[in-house]
Amino acid sequence: MPRPGQVKSSADERLSDRIALGVLTCAFPPELVDEVVAACGRVEQRNRLLPARVVVYFVLAMCLFSGQGYEEVARLLTHGLERMGRWSGTWRVPTTAAIGRARLRLGPEPLRALFARVCRPVATRETSGSWYRGWRLVAVDGTTFDVPDTETNAAFFGRPGVCRGQEKSAYPQARLAALVECGTHAVFAAEAGPLAVHETELAQRLFGSLTVGMLVLADRGFRGFDLWRAAAATGADLLWRVKSDAVLPVRAVLEDGSYLSEIVAARDKNRRADPARVRVIEYTLTPDGTVYRLITTILDPKAASATSLAALYAQRWEIESTLDEVKTHQGGPRLVLRSQHPAGVEQEIFGFLLVHHALRDLMHQAARQADHDPDRFSFTRTLGVVRRHVTDQAAFSPLPTDPGTGHSPT
Repeated sequence: MPRPGQVKSSADERLSDRIALGVLTCAFPPELVDEVVAACGRVEQRNRLLPARVVVYFVLAMCLFSGQGYEEVARLLTHGLERMGRWSGTWRVPTTAAIGRARLRLGPEPLRALFARVCRPVATRETSGSWYRGWRLVAVDGTTFDVPDTETNAAFFGRPGVCRGQEKSAYPQARLAALVECGTHAVFAAEAGPLAVHETELAQRLFGSLTVGMLVLADRGFRGFDLWRAAAATGADLLWRVKSDAVLPVRAVLEDGSYLSEIVAARDKNRRADPARVRVIEYTLTPDGTVYRLITTILDPKAASATSLAALYAQRWEIESTLDEVKTHQGGPRLVLRSQHPAGVEQEIFGFLLVHHALRDLMHQAARQADHDPDRFSFTRTLGVVRRHVTDQAAFSPLPTDPGTGHSPT
């Protein structure tokens, strides 16, 4: 008899070798998942009921069918194979405990590695709403995820402070910083960490994904001379909002009403020995009278006028919509992640981001075929279609697998 979590070695193909994710398998083909698993040293040494590739697909399915229990997610991935007569062998749905152990064995590294391999900006030059002149529009921002109230999660992530009688929140929180392509909502870089790590520190770890030809938008939370210098050093251009009371000396007034100034590190305020030149754009929104002050690395008004940059800054809100898609629509209202341990939390966060990127890439492809702006396509409808496709199509690999290796032939 096989031990719990293990199946007998056999030349027969396993049902688990056929598990995939419907249309999302195009984004995460079995060969790529196997390659990432091997690179992370997670290839199993014995024939398990839940081999590493299946656990990766399970985590993605768990983030696609958020709110469903472990065993129900496993059934959603496999029941169609049996119903449609595509599987004649036997395979039992793993228990919740077995799935939890399998996730722990896998760890977060394969999901992070898969994210690094797959998640890129997806807009082409023809993609509406993704460009301003020669710049690809991207935005940086942060958010938090509520995580289960376990001792390990609380110790690692920490809790936010609250008011009205409680000293700390009921749930620990994990922090996330992300880079998003504004026109397509594709998340192409992300870092997660404890609540005590400020989002600007996480954001600085993302700057390796910035390139020449990008225009990065950020709100007032992304402040600081060192952060600005680090982002500008990538060759990307920046358009960031700063506080209206920030000290920005006027060095030269430009023809469009903007002016040249300089910023310095707090440690250098008196000497001003190492300033960074910026262009300042100030404007007021009516009827509330909110004053906006933007600084940019684009110093020449002929390259981008103050009026156009002020209007363009509204694109920063696309990252807010993106994070809402992940947390509210994909995850569900009042989302609390299900992972009981910090490694599982990180694994789950990157699972959510991978599924979201695949959905947004699919929407971009559909928008290109229809010659529409991707913003005209509904994320909620796309999510529903993909969920139905996984169950209706039974999500089995289009290529047969080699019984000896469990891999699809190439």
